[in-house]
Amino acid sequence: MTAATSHDSTAISTAAATTRFDQGRADAFADRLIGVLNGGAMALMTSVGHRTGLFDRMAALPPSTSGEIAQAAGLNERYVREWLGAMVTGGFVELDPDNGRYTLPEEHAASLTRSSPLGNVAVYAQYIPLLGSVEDRIVECFHKGGGVPYEAFTRFHEVMAEDSGQTVLGALTDRILPLAPGIVERLEAGIDVLDIGCGSGRALNLLARTFPNSRFTGYDLSVDAIGRGRAESIQHGTGNIRFAQADLTHLDEAARYDLITAFDAIHDQKEPGTVLSAIARALRPDGTFLMQDIHASCHHHNNIDHPIGPLLYTVSCMHCMTVSLAQDGAGFGAMWGRETAIAMLRERGFTDVTVHQLPHDLQNDYYVCRHGP
Repeated sequence: MTAATSHDSTAISTAAATTRFDQGRADAFADRLIGVLNGGAMALMTSVGHRTGLFDRMAALPPSTSGEIAQAAGLNERYVREWLGAMVTGGFVELDPDNGRYTLPEEHAASLTRSSPLGNVAVYAQYIPLLGSVEDRIVECFHKGGGVPYEAFTRFHEVMAEDSGQTVLGALTDRILPLAPGIVERLEAGIDVLDIGCGSGRALNLLARTFPNSRFTGYDLSVDAIGRGRAESIQHGTGNIRFAQADLTHLDEAARYDLITAFDAIHDQKEPGTVLSAIARALRPDGTFLMQDIHASCHHHNNIDHPIGPLLYTVSCMHCMTVSLAQDGAGFGAMWGRETAIAMLRERGFTDVTVHQLPHDLQNDYYVCRHGP
């Protein structure tokens, strides 16, 4: 090839590359990135609004000035005023420029307040700053491998308790338990129940108060979480419940429980398969394993239309997967997928597996599992 021919070939390749570049697509993506930045900022401010009670307070107020809102919430006016700037420019709060009064529309409050019957989306905004607090350590893991340990995630149990309070607590007795035929009647009569990865124990405490004839045990790796669960049981004078700190990988109990539950806990484990085998052994022959876990596929392309797919993969990468890898575990992550979960359950002795979805919970599946004949 001559120099002239080589030059002509390069020019043609460059022209072809220029022709293939879609400026409209590039501009649209750039606009999308601006939206991502604004959305991230609004997530932080939404978390602040939730934690300070500003959304709850504003929902109960008439149109008010920043000073009136700050006074009603018991907060510093200067910070409230700047927060309101984000809320107004982000379209969450409305401002009447003629009188300087701010309003949280009722339709917005329905997704931002603790009293909302629709579910408080502001609860989930707390995951963004929570995960951001370990970003440096996660970046280091990208380079060196390994993981970030559970104890590095401050406030995690507090946020998870609020999360499960919306997906589990309100639906536990009338929608979730009835997925397992006959289990409510057995709980009323009196059976032995274990909650795996019980966290702060809100679900287990509710069950113990609702079914006083049954006996309840909660295991979790976190001593702090166990302490909160125990404190709640003492506060309510619940005598049919006990909590214990335990590494579930080493759970060694045989035919002891009639019902074992795991709410959003199995995929975080160091060795999920080992834990599932231990659960199978710990159940009595006619026992039931009720597992709540993330509604997703193990294949990325099947999750493209998932309404909160990016959020769930982010939570998985920056918490669920990494806490498992920090223990030299499997690192399945939250998005291990229904296919993987079903296959692993069956491999570990649960030949009777039924998967349910509930209308109030777009992020989870509910697995009802029993030993085969």
